[in-house]
Amino acid sequence: MRYLLLMFLSKPIAVIERARTLKNHVPRTLRWLLVSCAVIAAGAAYAWWHTRPEPPRYVTAVVARGDVVRSIVTTGTVNPVVTVQVGSYVSGVIQTLSCDYNTRVKAGQLCAKIDPRPYQLVVDQDAANLASAEAQLEKDRAGLTYAKTNYERDLKLLSEGIVSQDTVDNDKSAYDQGKAQVALDAAAIQQHQAALNGARVNLGYTNIVSPVDGIVISRNIDVGQTVAASFQTPTLFLIGKDLTKMQVDTNVSESDVGGAKIGEKASFTVEAYPNKVFRGQVTQVRQAPITVQNVVTYDVVVSVDNPKFELLPGMTANTRIITAERDDVLRVPLQAIRFTPGGLRQATTAETAGAMKPGEGARVWVLRDNRPQPVPVTTGLSDNTYVEIAGGDLKAGDAVIVNEIASGNDATAPRRSPLRL
Repeated sequence: MRYLLLMFLSKPIAVIERARTLKNHVPRTLRWLLVSCAVIAAGAAYAWWHTRPEPPRYVTAVVARGDVVRSIVTTGTVNPVVTVQVGSYVSGVIQTLSCDYNTRVKAGQLCAKIDPRPYQLVVDQDAANLASAEAQLEKDRAGLTYAKTNYERDLKLLSEGIVSQDTVDNDKSAYDQGKAQVALDAAAIQQHQAALNGARVNLGYTNIVSPVDGIVISRNIDVGQTVAASFQTPTLFLIGKDLTKMQVDTNVSESDVGGAKIGEKASFTVEAYPNKVFRGQVTQVRQAPITVQNVVTYDVVVSVDNPKFELLPGMTANTRIITAERDDVLRVPLQAIRFTPGGLRQATTAETAGAMKPGEGARVWVLRDNRPQPVPVTTGLSDNTYVEIAGGDLKAGDAVIVNEIASGNDATAPRRSPLRL
């Protein structure tokens, strides 16, 4: 190219020299015309040299073996597997408190006590009423025995003509009333016994005990505080049943929940241990939707062991649920599948990841002799970064093109070799 340009530029120079030689033989007007043509030709050649387009430059990546992992990335909250809210069935003033934050408790252990004196008074009154009813029953039973004896005696005397029929009938009525009164007393005793049992139950509720073995996560009361259980049961303690077994409640969007299955592996990190990865397993995909500002998510539960009590309730977990993976496979960057040279339309990442299925034919462009060459491939699993190459002429070490950089117009800029990722 330079040789041709020098030949082209040499002609105006020769014309100028020839014009000097023929200065006395050529008219002055023609002489200026020749000089003008020579200058225009030289300027055009100079402009073409400095504005000629450079060949495009390519960004390449090396084909290598590695892992391709498709996953759902979301956030969640660490919670105990079983959390028990300990409340109060009765109202009153907290008299004693024997459990605090992080207290290890056993089932049935006393954690707090409400002032029992008002409920003890009710128990004593119901017990007195029961005793009175029992005494009344004994009295009425004695009266029934007398009425029965009197009735049987007068009935015998009636047969001998000593007493009248009216006397016997009166004795019979007294006897029947005595039996009814005894039955009434027995029912009253049952009623008073039930009231006493209820009062004793309420008295027992003044002892706030732990229903399970676990650890106290939170305490919402203090000594002297009045607990009102008129409309709803107040929560006094929150107890985690077993903090060696934790779970992460994640919010998975409705577009990704279809890929979450029970038994899939999952991992997550928490801010308290940024360099440690906790590993668990999906145990539940709950079907109840959670709608917040017209955004629908679903709770996917990831169970994890916590033998060292490192995970605390309420921690925020950055969770990754693995839906599919391939280990040690030939892979290329996702941009290599999307790339098309020459300024043609390129598919977006969402189109490529969503529309391409494993086994579909595709092609990549390999840089050979500084020129892109298409290579048909068969794709496998894909994620947001890499695509598995299940078949084709690619091999490890090939340089696939992932991007094309348009060249500038500065002819003085040095030519660069293809870039590599």
